[in-house]
Amino acid sequence: MSFVAVRQTALAALRQHAVARRVRARASGVQSVVLKSVVPNSAVLGSVFALVLGLVLGAAIDVVAVAPAAAQSFTYNPRPPKPPPPRVANDNQMLVQATEVDYDYNNSRVSAVGNVQLFYNGTSVEADRVIYDQKTKRLHAEGNIRMTDAEGKITYANSLDLSDDYRDGFVDSLRVETEDQTRMAATRADRSKGNYTVFENGVYTACAPCKDDPKKPPLWQVKGARIIHDQNEKMLYFENAQLEFFGVPMAYIPYFSTPDPTVKRKSGFLMPGITQTGTYGFGVDIPYYWAIAPDYDATFTPRITSKQGVLLQAEFRQRLSNGAYQVRLYGIDQLDPNAFAGQPGNRQFRGGVDTKGQFALNDKWVFGWDGILLSDYMFLSDYRLAQYRDPFNSFMSLPTEAISQLYLTGVGSRSFFDVRAIHYLSFSGNQQTVPVVYPVLDYSNVLNYPVFGGEFSYKTNFVNLSREQAVFDPITAQANTAGLCTTTSADPRARLPTQCLLRATPGTYTRLTAQAEWRRSFTDPLGQIWTPFAILRADAINANVSNQPGVANFLPTGDTQALRLMPTVGLEYRYPFINVQPWGTTTIEPIAQIIIRPNETYAGRLPNEDAQSMVFDASNLFSVDKFSGYDRVEGGGRANVGVQATTQFDRGGTINVLFGQSYQLFGMNSFAVQDANNTGIGSGLDKTVSDYVARVDYSPNRTYTFSMRSRFDQQTLNVQRFEAEARANFDRWSVALTYGNYAADPALGYLDRREGILGSGSVKVAPNWIVSGAARWDLAANKINQYVIGAGYVDDCFVLAANYVTSYNYTAGTTPPVLSHAYMLQIGLRTLANSSSTGSAAGGIQ
Repeated sequence: MSFVAVRQTALAALRQHAVARRVRARASGVQSVVLKSVVPNSAVLGSVFALVLGLVLGAAIDVVAVAPAAAQSFTYNPRPPKPPPPRVANDNQMLVQATEVDYDYNNSRVSAVGNVQLFYNGTSVEADRVIYDQKTKRLHAEGNIRMTDAEGKITYANSLDLSDDYRDGFVDSLRVETEDQTRMAATRADRSKGNYTVFENGVYTACAPCKDDPKKPPLWQVKGARIIHDQNEKMLYFENAQLEFFGVPMAYIPYFSTPDPTVKRKSGFLMPGITQTGTYGFGVDIPYYWAIAPDYDATFTPRITSKQGVLLQAEFRQRLSNGAYQVRLYGIDQLDPNAFAGQPGNRQFRGGVDTKGQFALNDKWVFGWDGILLSDYMFLSDYRLAQYRDPFNSFMSLPTEAISQLYLTGVGSRSFFDVRAIHYLSFSGNQQTVPVVYPVLDYSNVLNYPVFGGEFSYKTNFVNLSREQAVFDPITAQANTAGLCTTTSADPRARLPTQCLLRATPGTYTRLTAQAEWRRSFTDPLGQIWTPFAILRADAINANVSNQPGVANFLPTGDTQALRLMPTVGLEYRYPFINVQPWGTTTIEPIAQIIIRPNETYAGRLPNEDAQSMVFDASNLFSVDKFSGYDRVEGGGRANVGVQATTQFDRGGTINVLFGQSYQLFGMNSFAVQDANNTGIGSGLDKTVSDYVARVDYSPNRTYTFSMRSRFDQQTLNVQRFEAEARANFDRWSVALTYGNYAADPALGYLDRREGILGSGSVKVAPNWIVSGAARWDLAANKINQYVIGAGYVDDCFVLAANYVTSYNYTAGTTPPVLSHAYMLQIGLRTLANSSSTGSAAGGIQ
């Protein structure tokens, strides 16, 4: 298995932000008075809000402990953000406005009647009548009460009565609307001892009322005979609760508790999950979240399975000032290992550990790691853990290995540095064929000042890797049928370049590459653009190739040291012609490129790990070196020519066309040299005159996008590669279709023409209903070999989605992959719960 260097960009360090907002509202009235001497306790109005605090807190009920939620396939429709309210000063003065204000000095009462408005430190109360009794220190309001606090929460009530120290009181006929558009109502709320608030016949929902019929029940709501808020514990307790959809009871819960919404993190049980497979049966995940401290926490998730016992899972996370890390542990003592007979899972104990972390050294440098260790390579897929949890990740591709790595990355304004050591864990069981990389290094820099009037840049790459066992791929029908290229074949005469490819070289391989480049552009009076360039590249290589059966037929075995130099000079020419018409502007640009350099030394005689992919198309027509990696370097004189045309329409839309060809002028053609992987053979560049390449991109508007890429034989004009893609995005539906047609490539083992269609689309069949699907149709075999079908309901408070997915399961050896079937069901109630269940079955379609 070949090595591919992994590059990642630096990520910003984690940061926390806290935002406090307060609002002050004003309203006009006939009379207004500032209560200072009349009201002995200026916190009277504050007591009103303290009583309603429990009600407001109840407006964000969550049946799970507060913890970061996992990403879901569907999310709620976004709500438009509200502008932050203006900040007001805390002057500790209460302003009362009303049609009439009466003072009863005999009974020590102050009454405000008619359009009463009270303002206190950014909060307000509106009512028909408000009475404050100085003797009993009670505040009583009645009639069309509307209370707005500094956070934007609005409370409606018919009457309220409470003490000015807000320890005791009640509110009748409550209805609350919070800033995040959650709502709650209750027939009565009683507060006692300054800590407990009891809501009678409470109703909670995060759904907006129906615009046409506000009295119509919302999509979902939770009703509770009693809802108790303990302010000291910051907990909400529900008694005799039931979940209703469209007013119809669907679930009954005698009792449950949850942290109140002021708690960002609190220990408790999370929503359970359900999975199902044929090997462990039904599984129920019961996660428990433990908020150990503000900067670290843990989640314990036992999975109770019907056939294999309990799978224990634990995750520990910690966030520091400059980064974060996490560790996951898995383990199970299987009750029936024979369910995995003939597979790596046929053992009593199975488990693993994986960890990752990333820390910022400063604003330019980060370091981090990813690590994984498993009892067997099939553990994650057998129990659908990690990347196997989401079936969508396996559609059209399945991860073949897990990566353990340690890295350091730096990003500057004109430079990039990355060094990492990598270990690949094979999910196919062929661990001995996977390389260990220690390390791979990349560095590049572009000088911020001109050199001889042009741009000067340099880069370097270093890699050191080792592999235990060679990997051979058959390229003939006989080699495939007879198993001549398998690891079990010990006959070195069978593994010949005419029968096999040496995909992965056994032994140790080290290479250091350094390259410097200069280029400068000139524009003459005619508008022609001339760009001379010069490149100097040097490679120092040490290869210690193990003499395993058949390897010597492809590469020299033992120690090989090589120094490879490649000086290059060239000139690129462009002459854009611009034509302006009433309907748009067209630019036609002939492009020519001449490259002069010596032959590639050691061509085909050194291992090739990172340059095995060779696709010649319009994207790399004008690349000075068309190899995809550093292990091969293009040599010999070459000319690349083509023409590019771009039209920009005045009414919107663009079309871009590129057509060209490449010519080997002198020297050795690197793409015609057969190496251990046959890289370049059959690419269209392995001839003196290359195949034609073309590209067409057309976007008439934002709705439609069309693109085409092709390669034609330069003599017969037969299609060697053809790809066409079309996309359309409308308000209610979107569709994407990709067609691929690839000629046979015997040098790489593709004996027959490959042809297929990949299609995907989604339709919004109703304002909130979405149906989606995707499929891959193998036209050569005339069968659909992978597909996904899904449907979902999504609005601003509810998600319901079901998906059926196919994916491939791979096993060691030459056994073909087995197409498995999986489903996923997702249910989400905004602010209340998110839950999903998955299941799978193998077999069926082959």
